[in-house]
Order: sequence, then C-alpha cells, then structure tokens
Amino acid sequence: MAESTTTEQPQLDLTSAQWQSSSQGSGQVQIAFVEGYIAMRNGRNPDGPALIFPPGEWRAFVLGARDGEFDLT
Repeated sequence: MAESTTTEQPQLDLTSAQWQSSSQGSGQVQIAFVEGYIAMRNGRNPDGPALIFPPGEWRAFVLGARDGEFDLT
C-alpha cells in the first residue's frame, strides 16, 4: 500500500490575524503570519477562505515568483 503524501492544513484561528497587503499592486492578495504559518487570502473577500502554508512551502512559492515561474508570458 502506497503511503499518502497529502498534508492537511492546520486549523488556525485567523480572527485576530494582522493581514498585510503588498505596497505594490491593488492589495487583492493579503498575507498574515500566524502560529508559525503563513495565511493568504483574497483581500476583496476577507470573509472567504484562506490558504495556509508551512514556512518551507511559502519560501518555495516566493522564490518561484521571484524567478518568474508564474509569469504568464
């Protein structure tokens, strides 16, 4: 039987999170640092769901964005 590689997102209390928007762009994406994790949400829908990243995954995402990994062109 194969071992599952799926990891569950932790259940974090985001009610008192200090959400931050980028100084560049429209502020549609907001992040917060909570209990050692990084939460990301749509700033236009603050009551909607948030994605939760462990520090290693967040670092990989940021480095990929800096390297243009997600550019559309």
